[in-house]
Amino acid sequence: MARKSDTTAKVAQATVEAAFEARAAASPVDEAADAAAGGTATAAAEARAEGAGAEEGEAAGEAKELLRKKAGADWFVIHTYSGYENKVKANLEKRVHSMNMGDKIFNVLVPMEEAIEIRDGRRRTVQRKIFPGYVLVEMVMTDDSWYVVRNTPGVTGFVGSGSKPTPLAEEEVRQILRQMGLLEEEAPRPKPKPRIDLEVGQNIRVRSGPFDGFIGVIDQIDVERGKLRVFVSMFGRETPLELDFTQVEKL
Repeated sequence: MARKSDTTAKVAQATVEAAFEARAAASPVDEAADAAAGGTATAAAEARAEGAGAEEGEAAGEAKELLRKKAGADWFVIHTYSGYENKVKANLEKRVHSMNMGDKIFNVLVPMEEAIEIRDGRRRTVQRKIFPGYVLVEMVMTDDSWYVVRNTPGVTGFVGSGSKPTPLAEEEVRQILRQMGLLEEEAPRPKPKPRIDLEVGQNIRVRSGPFDGFIGVIDQIDVERGKLRVFVSMFGRETPLELDFTQVEKL
């Protein structure tokens, strides 16, 4: 499949972190109780491990299915109204079913990744769209399948050169699946990226620690470490502090 540089550029613009020890000395009764408790705990740990393994297996299975080559099919990228990606996905899947196009349109994907969001000093893991305003569709490109996709509510067009939709190269699809954390065998799941509502030069208030209540200005933001360098006024001088994202709040 030929790769078009403008496709990659557009996609890129609009471009996932039990064991128990036996007691050394115990009575026979205690040992029996410990053995029973240990067995229960071990079983619970094994169940959790099996659950985690099942999730990994499902992810691997999903990636395998998405990469499985269907006769004549390619992955295409469609534009959507920003914020309507999931709705477009649901609408298109319904149209594929109601119009009996399952032999031409196989998969609809909204690429997502894990991100760490910090809001009001609290850190949480959220799902974030990798390419806002875009949806991927695996399909055999015909006049009929083009019509079904293009006329789905919320779709504004295909990505491509001129009026001709351009398919993604296989390596581009693999890269997207890696970023989603679905190709565990090829690369570890990417660490969630912090997403913060702060910027350099912004005034903040320290909300915890020995400098609680101090007002300062953000000088540097270290996203990878989750740290800020903030200047606060102490004894008439500007003093730099290194703080966690969770230690500050916007004014």
